[in-house]
Amino acid sequence: MIYRSPWPSVSIPQMSLPAFILQQADKFGDKPALIEGSSARVITYRQLKSAINSCAAGLAERGFGKGDIFAIASPNSPEFAIAFYAVALLGGIATPINPMATSTEMTGQLVDSGAKYLMTTPETSEKALKASEGARVEMIFAAGDVPGISPLSSLASNKQPPQVQIHPDKDIVALPYSSGTTGLPKGVKLSHFNLVANLCQLESLERITADDTLIGLLPFFHIYGMTVVLNSGLYRGATIVTMSRFDLPGFLHILQTYSVTRAHLVPPTLLALAKQPIVGEYDLSHLKIIVSGAAPLDKSIAKACADRLGCVIKQGYGLTESSPVTHINPDPPDLIKPGAVGPSLPNTEYQIVDPQTRASFGPQKQGEVLVRGPQVMKGYWHRPDATNEVLDNAGWLRTGDIGYADEDGYLYIVDRIKELIKYKGYHVAPAELEAVLLTHPAIADAAVIPSQDEQAGEVPKAYIVLKEDINKNAIMAYVAERVASYKKVRQVEFVNQIPRSSSGKILRRVLIDHERQQSKKST
Repeated sequence: MIYRSPWPSVSIPQMSLPAFILQQADKFGDKPALIEGSSARVITYRQLKSAINSCAAGLAERGFGKGDIFAIASPNSPEFAIAFYAVALLGGIATPINPMATSTEMTGQLVDSGAKYLMTTPETSEKALKASEGARVEMIFAAGDVPGISPLSSLASNKQPPQVQIHPDKDIVALPYSSGTTGLPKGVKLSHFNLVANLCQLESLERITADDTLIGLLPFFHIYGMTVVLNSGLYRGATIVTMSRFDLPGFLHILQTYSVTRAHLVPPTLLALAKQPIVGEYDLSHLKIIVSGAAPLDKSIAKACADRLGCVIKQGYGLTESSPVTHINPDPPDLIKPGAVGPSLPNTEYQIVDPQTRASFGPQKQGEVLVRGPQVMKGYWHRPDATNEVLDNAGWLRTGDIGYADEDGYLYIVDRIKELIKYKGYHVAPAELEAVLLTHPAIADAAVIPSQDEQAGEVPKAYIVLKEDINKNAIMAYVAERVASYKKVRQVEFVNQIPRSSSGKILRRVLIDHERQQSKKST
């Protein structure tokens, strides 16, 4: 059974992403587009458009052209937006890098993407410079003052950027990295059309207007923050207040000071809003809607948060490979179903199928979620094999998530089959941690799974077969030295054997079931 959106189909223009986003920038003029939360620095819509054109012209003068790759290793800031849209204006491809990544992780993405240009910041410069030594980066710029690195402002040019012919449905504009359903991170090819389509699809359901103030807490390097906050907010003429890192008092201060009306968050942040006493010290009365995504939201947490703040809370769903949104609850409270991620967006279809046979199920029966729509990626970067595993010739994308539909077509996500851990909304690939663990001389074999955690949602847990004695803390410290902080192994259990299939594949589901049984016994 194919589930279709209850909302009318929308028309999607054949426009480049920056042309679409900035089409009303002149009209909004001196209205604040971006405010840097840490400094209160304001960038108006007029200034933003001018800075993007100026940066694009400067990049072109330095040889950047259509199809070139520009890596952005930066926390959220106005400069992230300026660089991102300047690259897009020239027909280039931006590959955003998690600023929490280690230098080795950064090198991997720089090499795999083929990035020739890199933007860093004072916070990420040391790692980024080290990472670039092992890649083909030709030019580095800094958003801020970093000795020995040209500032991004040095690109400012009085000339007009060259006119570049962009084919929206063919030309890639963003290359975020995702683990997909299995394995290590892969570049996700998102075209101008993919991202513009998702903005058009969201317009009637995510009713952001020029009267809204959004908080830019979700990282812009992550597709959720990039599309739903940065792109959507600027397209609608809203004001976005950026945060470079999360701290609860600073977050609450911004919500109060700037009268934030709509917040896009992840479940651990909603948990803090529901339970932390400090929340009561702030006036959050302007906050009307919270949208939760990136991980499942418990109904009890949603209710506790809504009751405490007196605002609407709704869930959405998507993945990097779909730009990202495929489902969302609409704004009107009477159309929101607690626990559901909503019906599919306009122009979007989905199925619930048997993961093995692909037999399609009707309402209330659980299976793998498949989605199809104009927001679905072009494929994985230089990985046709991985693309073919998740995207078929009919355009159906395997999500790797388990869910069911109700009689109204609302989707509920209940589990997943893909090998992915979601720590506070960040994606962690078990295979990546297993590769690190197996470099330790005391470890004979290893497997990593998600372990449920109230604060983080999930944490990485390692099952270890030892060659020689070593304690759990030493193993966790070994991994922590080699990966970004959110990827750290936080639990270890020693076992005699890792369950594997006849072909040698780790039977992760066996370990997950074992973990869940242990959790039940402990409670």
